[in-house]
Amino acid sequence: MQTLRAYGIVAVFLAVTILGIPYQSAALRFGWKSARRFPNQYHRFMAKLFGIRIATIGTPVMGEGVLIVANHTSWLDIVIFSAVAQLSFVAKAEVATWPFFSTLAKLQRTVFVERTRRTATGEARDQIRERLLAGDTLVLFPEGTSSDGNCVLPFKSALMGAVEARVADGRGGTRAVKVQPVSTAYVGLYGMPMGRENRPLFAWYGDMELVPHLWEALKTGPIDVVVEFHPPLDVDAVGGRKALAGKAEAMIRRGQARALAGLHGPTPVENPAPATADAPALAPAVA
Repeated sequence: MQTLRAYGIVAVFLAVTILGIPYQSAALRFGWKSARRFPNQYHRFMAKLFGIRIATIGTPVMGEGVLIVANHTSWLDIVIFSAVAQLSFVAKAEVATWPFFSTLAKLQRTVFVERTRRTATGEARDQIRERLLAGDTLVLFPEGTSSDGNCVLPFKSALMGAVEARVADGRGGTRAVKVQPVSTAYVGLYGMPMGRENRPLFAWYGDMELVPHLWEALKTGPIDVVVEFHPPLDVDAVGGRKALAGKAEAMIRRGQARALAGLHGPTPVENPAPATADAPALAPAVA
């Protein structure tokens, strides 16, 4: 029965994707407004098809250039993030060479960055800055790799050089890029709490082969995921790139730990900054 379910999912996935690729290609080529909206609609459908039930906490910052930083557990993160908001990703350059999946990444306007050369850091920062200036929302995984889903790995602040970029503030000046930490946690399987022993069925890390892992995940069944959008940060308020990376990592680690422990509601904010006219106090709400 599980194998039959997986075959059905793959068949529908391929049919919808084959039809969607030429449409999104045309939307990008001709500058249609749907070029940003279609990936979100596509992944919302895929989340339902794969049996991913997403509970969101808080609100994503939209309508302006925002860099989302998040923990990374699985290839399913792409589906999950794309299903909850209109956004693109920052991915390592190797992804651009992967058969089939590279096409999907490019159609979602992914920014590919080279992480092995020091000189590439500035190039990546400039690419990301240009996209943020255009009002895009980009997702970056600062761990530099994926985990087993039971913890958050240390953030590599070198990957977060773009947080030091300046963008127009709309009043003739500039401001720091807004950075929104987001935590994800794979918490349920068939409606029951997912134990740490089952999480590797969906977490893709280490030397796991992608296609076999994808197949096993599709056979395993519906899952529940909690995505929490934490209050945004910026280097001006926090005090630099490394400090921002550390604060974002701490917020995401707490958010994931609470979700894995079955705690509901937004993660309490530690030492929240006072509200101002430009940065009102945030009160995340469960969606």
